[in-house]
Amino acid sequence: MPTLDPELLVESLTLVVYTVVAGVLTVGGVLVEQASLQHLGGGEAMIAMWMALLGGVMLYAGAYGLGYQKVLSKYI
Repeated sequence: MPTLDPELLVESLTLVVYTVVAGVLTVGGVLVEQASLQHLGGGEAMIAMWMALLGGVMLYAGAYGLGYQKVLSKYI
């Protein structure tokens, strides 16, 4: 029975954590953007703009910052 390499285990755990955090940030960003559109439709423009900015930052951090640069760049 082969033994587990600690370096491989740490690398795999790091990849899983980055993937989960990237997914949470991306889904959260989409939900915040949707809420922003609802506030904009309700006439609350200032809240809608702040939520749109926050959602954009979350999407950027999740999809590009973590998803692309940390997760996909190691395997492409």
